[in-house]
Amino acid sequence: MIQKKLFSLFLFLLLPFFIWSFYPQKKENIDFSKKVKIALRQVGNQLLLTNKDSTSLVLPIKEIDDLKFSISFEKELFFEPSILVKSIKNNLEKTSIHKNYRVEVVECLNNEVAYSYEINSKKEKTIIPCAGRVLPIKCYIIDVQFLEKKESIFNYNLLFYFFIPLIIGILYRMFFRSKKQKNEQENNNNKPLFLGSFIFYPEQNKLVQKAKEIALSKKECELLKIFVLNVNQVIKREELTKKVWEDNGVIVGRSLDTYISKLRKKLQEDKNIKLTNVHGVGYKLETK
Repeated sequence: MIQKKLFSLFLFLLLPFFIWSFYPQKKENIDFSKKVKIALRQVGNQLLLTNKDSTSLVLPIKEIDDLKFSISFEKELFFEPSILVKSIKNNLEKTSIHKNYRVEVVECLNNEVAYSYEINSKKEKTIIPCAGRVLPIKCYIIDVQFLEKKESIFNYNLLFYFFIPLIIGILYRMFFRSKKQKNEQENNNNKPLFLGSFIFYPEQNKLVQKAKEIALSKKECELLKIFVLNVNQVIKREELTKKVWEDNGVIVGRSLDTYISKLRKKLQEDKNIKLTNVHGVGYKLETK
């Protein structure tokens, strides 16, 4: 019963950790978005400075889609695409953001793509068209689409989903194995033991002979059970004393001999059973 409560308590305490397992991923997404916005705002500022514009604003960086961000400006501007390529590359590298992304420079009025390129960690997949032609003064929106999210070096969710079920499985097995062993032990304890013409019921502290019940004290029952499980074997006095008295925190003097004497009287009706004294050693229950 106690083990069952402990197992239930463990599962209850596990619930907050299960909820927490989703938190790192959410936090990582928020941090990624913040880092991107900081980097792209710096890109916008650098483009304005190439226009010798230190007063107009870079409008708020927008996250317009999954992993897609937009830079827009308060005023029209011109710039050379190579400056844009270099600025985005340098600022993203400073924030340790991955290198796979696509950039599109879109004209505000007609939504046409004035310039675009793609950067990939694999050089053969990187595409940068001619960047020497200056884009004329117009209203531009710069869209940056990240092609894949940078994976964390250490994935807490994978750790959680691997180890926690393993721990639950171990505890589950330990609990039910212990419970099974306990049930088996209880069943074995409840089974009667046969001794000559007697039927011995350890859990009920009694002997039965031909429908006649013979009551046993608790100590008599404990002693007899040891003898019945070790028939025709010498049991040392020290072993009997330890198992019946000392293990329960009680040290006795001649109590053992007194209880042995009581058992002999209760077993004497079956002439085939003898509880004999092995001088200087202990006792032996003999049956024919």
